[in-house]
Amino acid sequence: MKTDPVTWTSEQFSQHYIADYKPYNFVDGEGVRCSLYVSGCPFACKGCYNKVAQNFAYGKPYSIELEDQIISDLREDYCQGLTLLGGEPFLNTGVTLQLSQRVRKEFKHQKDIWSWTGYTWDELMNGTADKLELLQYLDVVVDGRFELDKKDLSLAFRGSANQNIIDVQQSLLAGEMILWKDGQYR
Repeated sequence: MKTDPVTWTSEQFSQHYIADYKPYNFVDGEGVRCSLYVSGCPFACKGCYNKVAQNFAYGKPYSIELEDQIISDLREDYCQGLTLLGGEPFLNTGVTLQLSQRVRKEFKHQKDIWSWTGYTWDELMNGTADKLELLQYLDVVVDGRFELDKKDLSLAFRGSANQNIIDVQQSLLAGEMILWKDGQYR
């Protein structure tokens, strides 16, 4: 197996399993959200809050029935959007791309899409085509591996101080990382 995360592919790792789905929560981004936790993450950060989801075979297979349920749940007016986390969403693009494409088809930009990832922004920008394609559908990415020695429970939407909350579409337009809300979330 290749050891450089930039070269890792969904085809190498993903088994299209879902660790969990949580509709209508308040912790995985701004507003009320539907959160899909994909299975599998080779980063295996020390102190990971969702260690069970590091296993690519954990949980149950992704299904069209689950996808339909997510879309139905997102129809609620009070639901702001979808969150992709895990596990590693960028190594489960067979699931996350399909769902993100459907969310955009059904809701355009009326619902936002957030994702947490162990990848840094630079790694994503130098990554495989499927990672770059997934970014096209996302509004916000919280990037970077969790670092236990930088853990800070006072941070908004992050576990450690090295992580960034990124405005994906502005960053793609600018060709450089632009922080969400101009970094006024710290």
